[in-house]
Amino acid sequence: MGRSGLQLSALSFGSWVTFSNQLDEDLATECLRAAYEGGVNFFDNAEVYARGESERVMGQSLRKLGWRRSSYVVSTKFFWGLNKGANERNTLNRKYLLESMEASLERFGLSHVDLVFCHRSDPATPIEETVLAMHDLVARGKTHYWGTSEWSASEFREAWDFADRWHLHRPVVEQPQYNLLHRERVEEEYGPLYRDLGMGTTTWSPLASGLLTGKYLNGIPEGSRAMLKGYEWLQKDLVDPANTEKVRRLLAVAESVGCTLAQLAIAWCVKNPNVTTVITGASRPSQVTENLRALDVLPKLTGDVMARIDAALVG
Repeated sequence: MGRSGLQLSALSFGSWVTFSNQLDEDLATECLRAAYEGGVNFFDNAEVYARGESERVMGQSLRKLGWRRSSYVVSTKFFWGLNKGANERNTLNRKYLLESMEASLERFGLSHVDLVFCHRSDPATPIEETVLAMHDLVARGKTHYWGTSEWSASEFREAWDFADRWHLHRPVVEQPQYNLLHRERVEEEYGPLYRDLGMGTTTWSPLASGLLTGKYLNGIPEGSRAMLKGYEWLQKDLVDPANTEKVRRLLAVAESVGCTLAQLAIAWCVKNPNVTTVITGASRPSQVTENLRALDVLPKLTGDVMARIDAALVG
């Protein structure tokens, strides 16, 4: 993971949207099992996912599976909060971070998580306060590493510089959105951070919320993510005519390579050398297995195929 010593599988498994909303504990357990047996060692979560229930479900599944704690990596994220108090939402102040960590570990049923992300930046809290709080979480053994999610390059560098100056635990990883339709931040803005600071990345939404599976080419099907309560905001991009045309052209490339569009999209993300791991999601074990087969597509992404992918995205 960047210049840290932590080793993450090229593909990882996340619980956003699915755990508790679409998967009960039994199905979540089977999806985790399929991922782990397929070589995945990193499982991503967040306090806000299903308002804490995602952490609880994952924790119950991990206990049921009985894996060695040292054999897997678990993350969570803080910012949005679960309550409406002044120090309980949309903040990265010290009180919120330390108290949220304790509540998260209780839901997981774990003594520690391996990664903690600041889920968004907080302009209302001094960066020094946030960095000191995250340093303390590492120093107290509540987590091994910390990072950010969807922070700007300048915000990440400011946090890193402060931590470095005062010999504190520095942020070592960023979790940005990255897919064929969302590229600028990972490919351009973060460039100096990879080179100068050795920042790792755990990228999310490789399928653009399902758009890059091709299942939305004829509208939004019943039972899909965009039909879930609270996720209606996804619908605009999923049925955007320009995006639909790009997906149709990408589908032709995938067919010529001999894989699904989803596998092509995931493999394309993995191919970027600055991507540590690509977080995938699934609502059933067979989908986990299908996504993992994206690694078989990597050798097929020749210069010619990559050029055809870029051409399909023009217009």
